[in-house]
Amino acid sequence: MDHEQRTLILGIGNLLMGDEGVGVHAARMLEKEHFPDNVYVVDGGTGGFHLLSYLQEYDPIIMIDATMDGNTAGTLNILKPKFSIDFPRSLTAHDIGLRDLIEAASLTQGLPMMYLITVSIHSLSTLSTELSPEVSASLAKIKNAVENILNNKKLVGK
Repeated sequence: MDHEQRTLILGIGNLLMGDEGVGVHAARMLEKEHFPDNVYVVDGGTGGFHLLSYLQEYDPIIMIDATMDGNTAGTLNILKPKFSIDFPRSLTAHDIGLRDLIEAASLTQGLPMMYLITVSIHSLSTLSTELSPEVSASLAKIKNAVENILNNKKLVGK
């Protein structure tokens, strides 16, 4: 790997489950932005161990994922997690969630600096690629949060 710091923006979610796919919608939106050459945007889909190599190749990593945390739909939280327990549980039982991925990465090597942008959702929809109006409205806030993190502004909750 070259010595230039490579930043990854990783959107996680199931596009076929409505609001749960907000991370993928965000990644697809951010792919159209003009970031510096050392910033890469990846649609991580539903996660999985195939994403492990990204955790080894990039530092820092900005992850975007949905969470059912009881907050108003569309609420953003920005965290700087250090351990797998700091990540939300997978919302669907058959997926390998971020916690599993982070635990696997921590076993193989040290973790990169990570930022986690979570978007609060209320329910999982089956066979819907549409975001609710509240969660759809959060996409602009996600873009601003990513730009602030890339510009090293201090708006991280933990």
